[in-house]
Amino acid sequence: MPYNILVADDEEIIRDSLAYFLKNEGFEVDTAENGKLALEKFTAGHFDMIISDIEMPEMKGTELLRRVREYDQRVLVIIITAYGALETALIALREGATDYILKPIEFDELSIKVNKAFETHNLLTENQILKRELNRNFDFSNIIGKSKAMNRIFGLSKTVAMTDSTVLITGNSGTGKELIARAIHHNSRRANKPFIAVNCGAIPESLIESELFGHKKGAFTGALYDKDGFIKAADGGTLLLDEISEMPLQLQVKLLRVLQEKELVPVGTSLPIKIDVRFLATTNRNLTEEIEKGTFREDLYYRINVVELRMPSLIERKEDIPILVDFFISKYRNELKKNIKGIEQNALRAVVSHKWKGEVRELENIIERACIFAAGEYLSIDDFPDFIDKNKGIEVRYNTNYEEFMKNCERDFILHQLVESNYDKEKVAKIMNMGLSTLYRKIKELQIDL
Repeated sequence: MPYNILVADDEEIIRDSLAYFLKNEGFEVDTAENGKLALEKFTAGHFDMIISDIEMPEMKGTELLRRVREYDQRVLVIIITAYGALETALIALREGATDYILKPIEFDELSIKVNKAFETHNLLTENQILKRELNRNFDFSNIIGKSKAMNRIFGLSKTVAMTDSTVLITGNSGTGKELIARAIHHNSRRANKPFIAVNCGAIPESLIESELFGHKKGAFTGALYDKDGFIKAADGGTLLLDEISEMPLQLQVKLLRVLQEKELVPVGTSLPIKIDVRFLATTNRNLTEEIEKGTFREDLYYRINVVELRMPSLIERKEDIPILVDFFISKYRNELKKNIKGIEQNALRAVVSHKWKGEVRELENIIERACIFAAGEYLSIDDFPDFIDKNKGIEVRYNTNYEEFMKNCERDFILHQLVESNYDKEKVAKIMNMGLSTLYRKIKELQIDL
């Protein structure tokens, strides 16, 4: 759908020339011979941009700009001015004009400025939409988990989000460290400022200093212009140093200075630049062991570890697995356009019993795979790969030994109740009419993995 442009100019030849040119460029164009008529047309119709001369009868371009901006802040306004009135155009820019163009009008320049204005406007609009979507997606309420371990993480994260303290988020790969980091940012006072995540292990060692701290033109071969690094780009917002243990030792010293002094020194200069950045860091390694090996600085460790959040592994939060499975089924049901309503109980038992070395990320991948191959409305045990122990999903395992048979029946029944109740042990104890301590004893005796 073409953009609508209103051209306002009291000189007929300029007005008609602009309209003719812009129509040939693919825009819908209307014209007005003075500012008052332009305002009437604008309020009565829909225009994405106004191109207006400054000096017009009945209403000057600057007054038109003010009235239009009061009516709709989103409209783009390009001011036309003579070289001698350039100061008025600059005032118009300060009052909200998008750009200005000097007389005599160069149509190539006009085309560039009009298209650039629409391109910038579209990017800003998309950015606002993305920010709203990110704020929705990265709210704590959208992170899956009802276990005690996850509730503890939520509580700590919400508390620390309101501060500027540095947070170290630890845990196995795939446990959701970056997800928590984003939630902390989007629930902080910096939520409307940049959130930048940098994987310290993904940038070549020869480039990471320049990428983080920036550089000045001529600092090294290929440095053809000044460049802000990730730290400067995050100014006012949050910088996540993902897998910080991968950062080279010589850069750890520079990072320590940034954290302590709140300033950075780009490559190729000795002049420090003040910054206002909140730092978050993640690692899947034991940093105290890295300190002992000499690969991580102890002083940096204590500086980033103001608050540590240790993400629990799935083995510590098995009661969350059925909830995660349901969430991923819903996600891939929509993405794959398949009528999958859920998962069979014996398949869910097998999934819950599996030791997920790749944590939540691996679980999601396996559920996606199962959804791809599922032929029925419910994921069955046969939809999962062979490394999922399908015997764990069998409700009753027959055995010639009667005692063993009864033991397996009891084990399967308790596991079934645990899965059905999202591992609420107090609820299961009431269902089975036994004390909570008795249930814990049976779980231990029957070797039920929790």
